[in-house]
Amino acid sequence: MSGTIQTSLYAASFHLAISGTIEESWKKRMNVLKKVLVNMKTREKRFAYLLDTRLERLYIQQPQQKSAVGNIYAGFVTKVIPGMNAAFVDIGEEKNCYLQKDKLSSYSADDRALEDKKGRSISAYVKQGEKLLVQVVKDATGTKGPKLTGIIELQKENLVYMPQGRYIAVSKKIADPKKQKQMRAIGKKLTSAPEGLIFRTSAADMLEDQLAAEVDSLRQEHLRLMQKAASTKRPALLLEKDDFTKELFRIFEQMESGEVFVDVPEEAKAWSTAFPHLKFHYHADKESLFSAFHVDKDIQDALKRVVWLDKGAYLIIDETEAATVIDVNTGKFEGKHDLEQTAFEANRFAAIEAARQLKIRDLSGIILIDFIDMPKENQKKIEEIIKNELQKDSRQTRVVGFTELGILQITRKKTIIPLAEAVKTKCPVCDGTGSVMSAESVAFKLERELWEYQRSDHEMVEIQAGAEVINVFAGENNVHLKRLEEAIGLHIHLVEEAFALPHYHIKYIGPKK
Repeated sequence: MSGTIQTSLYAASFHLAISGTIEESWKKRMNVLKKVLVNMKTREKRFAYLLDTRLERLYIQQPQQKSAVGNIYAGFVTKVIPGMNAAFVDIGEEKNCYLQKDKLSSYSADDRALEDKKGRSISAYVKQGEKLLVQVVKDATGTKGPKLTGIIELQKENLVYMPQGRYIAVSKKIADPKKQKQMRAIGKKLTSAPEGLIFRTSAADMLEDQLAAEVDSLRQEHLRLMQKAASTKRPALLLEKDDFTKELFRIFEQMESGEVFVDVPEEAKAWSTAFPHLKFHYHADKESLFSAFHVDKDIQDALKRVVWLDKGAYLIIDETEAATVIDVNTGKFEGKHDLEQTAFEANRFAAIEAARQLKIRDLSGIILIDFIDMPKENQKKIEEIIKNELQKDSRQTRVVGFTELGILQITRKKTIIPLAEAVKTKCPVCDGTGSVMSAESVAFKLERELWEYQRSDHEMVEIQAGAEVINVFAGENNVHLKRLEEAIGLHIHLVEEAFALPHYHIKYIGPKK
């Protein structure tokens, strides 16, 4: 058998084996027992979604960090910036919000051709001081304020109603083309311009009369919001969304079966009626619900920079404001076959875990995964694994593909703050950079500053500094200290103080005491 034929056969059998492994792994994970743990009796609300005992999704909401996404406000335009095609809006919160031209209700209502609308200045659609009904689509992050839309969305169990939406859409999970066409026809009957509707998956099982009643209810809710907005003379919150319950119910709706454990008996009873396909249990034990199911350790692991994988490989996850970078490392990983297959196996473990970490940590925005080098055919397999793992992700996620440098690009819609931001605060010592000036750099800075007092009228200086800084500054047997005293003509008195970082403070300079 020729080498070319033998290689082709090996590649084909390897592809089939790997494809089979991926498919079997996916089916196996779909058949595992699903559990949701809901901790609500404390001020910090939490829920965890488990496949068997493995954490797949974690959501934590603290009172001071409650998401504003979905909230509807009466806002006032503080500034219109034609160069950015955007406006800044005051909604009564700490930071002014950002509103793009194409998200204005007046822009949506303009019947001109799209190209004509794009060419018009934002000043033609909104004025400074104008009052607007707006909805938050993205929370504030870092120095950036919340992002707004003027295209309001009001939701119920089966529908999303948009007073200025101008289109009818059907959930992609309703795959039957005939059903999609039927629901679009119903949507056109139930709305009039400029209204719009989005049919959620559950709408497929509803009667037209039930959907009509839901549309009418949402229409009345919008009318009440408009009346409240008209009566206010300052920025005001008109409708506050319960993001915790929304996220939790989204998980319930995705589960075909499973168990839910909650530490508030009233919720267990109410939810069992709303979601009869799930089994609800009231957790009355003294031991914390998350501790009883060993989830607290998973939370700590989800905050670490390094994530260990099977057989010694590991991920390094670096979160920045601009993007999240995940680096895949083989570590002590050893495969059973050739180098190419070993790299693929390590990348396969990494792809599955990276997708899991995106959901647990609620990472969003631009995500770049630097896998171990592999040929393009294996890149396609890894891309398919990532897509499968993110199939039931509650966030809008797009796997863009590999760059020429072999880095996988993913975008994930941000609607809530990530886990690290929810439970951590910026380090007051390093200001969130993760590093501080070294003792050496601080000691040399002190030395330069003291040289400025050469030939001055001062006789002595007293300096408070950390032990590490003093050791570097003075040197062994005070050799550097003595040399500097002779050079600048000052007596230097060092006082050791406990500082949180390498630091010094000149406490006194002048005549000898």
